[in-house]
Amino acid sequence: MKHVLLLLVLAAAAIHTSAQTTITIMEDVIFYDGYAALVTSPPPPAGVLMHRNDLAARKLTTAELESIGTSLQMNVTLGALCDNYDRIGNVNMALVPKGQTTYHPDSVQRIELGRFITPFFNKNIQPDTIPYTFNIDNVALLLKEESITTAYDIWIELSVFGVPYAANTQVAGCAGRNDVFKGKLEFVTQGDTSPETTNLLIPIFINQSLNNYQANATDNLGQTVKTILFSVPEKLNDASFFLITSNHGANSGGEEYNRRKHNIYLDNNLILSYTPGRTTCEPFRVYNTQANGIYGQTPKTPEQWQAFSNWCPGDVIDIRKINVGKVQAGTHSFQISVPSAQFVGQQGNIPVSLYLHGKTSGWLATGISEVKEESIIVYPNPSKSSFTVELENTNASITISDIHGRTLIYQDKVQFINHFDLEKNGVYFIHVRTNDSTITKKLIVNK
Repeated sequence: MKHVLLLLVLAAAAIHTSAQTTITIMEDVIFYDGYAALVTSPPPPAGVLMHRNDLAARKLTTAELESIGTSLQMNVTLGALCDNYDRIGNVNMALVPKGQTTYHPDSVQRIELGRFITPFFNKNIQPDTIPYTFNIDNVALLLKEESITTAYDIWIELSVFGVPYAANTQVAGCAGRNDVFKGKLEFVTQGDTSPETTNLLIPIFINQSLNNYQANATDNLGQTVKTILFSVPEKLNDASFFLITSNHGANSGGEEYNRRKHNIYLDNNLILSYTPGRTTCEPFRVYNTQANGIYGQTPKTPEQWQAFSNWCPGDVIDIRKINVGKVQAGTHSFQISVPSAQFVGQQGNIPVSLYLHGKTSGWLATGISEVKEESIIVYPNPSKSSFTVELENTNASITISDIHGRTLIYQDKVQFINHFDLEKNGVYFIHVRTNDSTITKKLIVNK
């Protein structure tokens, strides 16, 4: 009898479990000069709303929301047009009151789901597309939260700011054009599709400026520090901040080229210190096809990259998950401080996005500790087709892409040793991601 009951329980659970589903939110969206008036012809793809030349949005359908499981990966594919410099891009989620057919971005609650930096693209050189992948499993819980979906329509935004002025003269075929990038955005989801009802979302910042020379970007002029008060309406059993920052300002000695320690405080208690920057940007060199970029003609050592690079053109910006456990109802303070930032000549900025995700019952996933370069081994490399990826962290994801940025293999929640096969000769990239970091390894297949 016990065996029969077990089978019945398993069968019931399976009813709510989905196979992997891909939701194409938008594709073939053309982004234009971010400083120009809105381009309306040709029109955007059906269902896509262009707020600005750099900001596209589409509402998720009821069927799409119902297909969301407990696992959620977000993929952005960017195509080269007529911007050949590194620019910033974002994916956001907007909570729009039910039934509205349009909205103004600044008038609704929004959170940033992911941020990326475009490469120095030349549209005439391959690869002319680049993939960005984000693991955002916690967002799946928010998309399944009935208290959110009954009050709001969910719009997903893709933003890529670009300008064509350099490419107009530096890239063949770009004279007189103002189209800068082409974008595609999709969600890949699987797992239990039954609804969650204990999640609380508190948007705090979205792309808010942090610097030391603007009154609204700092608590005190001359200091790079910003504090905000936020309210928690009921006690949270478990909560995490989701924080995105990136230093900008390419002037001489600018903040892009100086790694600064960032300190995070909750209610005046230090909860995180971090310094942005990758070990190396070399895995993304292949996408930087315009010769005037920061990559130069020859590879740099990790020490050279670490001496000046806050982020890599062609890479994602980290989403930092800060688990804070129980949070009492009431007013709290969040503070970010970058004490050594200088902003030479009052140039540059640190855009900050932050939201709090908590559960009034149950638990949020605690996340994965940061994956380290030395904790990932790929062998044999070069390979004749079969190869192994060995890693210390479990519950990471592995994405294998070709030189054109096409995803060939994706596995989520992988374990210690993973075996793969690739049929064709060539150069491939293995991206190992956790909630906190990404490491990319290059693989050569030569049969």
